Amino acid sequence: MIKNLIPLSMAESVSYIKNPEVKSFIKKFTNLDEKKAAGLREKLNQLNLIKLNNKHISKLIDLMPEEKEEISRILPDSNLDENEANAIISAIKEFK
Repeated sequence: MIKNLIPLSMAESVSYIKNPEVKSFIKKFTNLDEKKAAGLREKLNQLNLIKLNNKHISKLIDLMPEEKEEISRILPDSNLDENEANAIISAIKEFK
């Protein structure tokens, strides 16, 4: 039964996956554990950026961009200004 339709990052999804082969495959593509990914999601939500939704946050957690240009490529429809992009970058740097 589906309880929520909130997009999860790869790191956050690992706890819901039962197959150990799939878990190990997913872990190859993420540097964060589930707790750090949840912490980063909370930090990004606390920025209160109207232009960021849960889908955007999941992409940011999965890809962990280090520069503003990377954010604009990951989220081309968000139109973040420089201050918003800098806030996202600083939040991500705390979890690297």
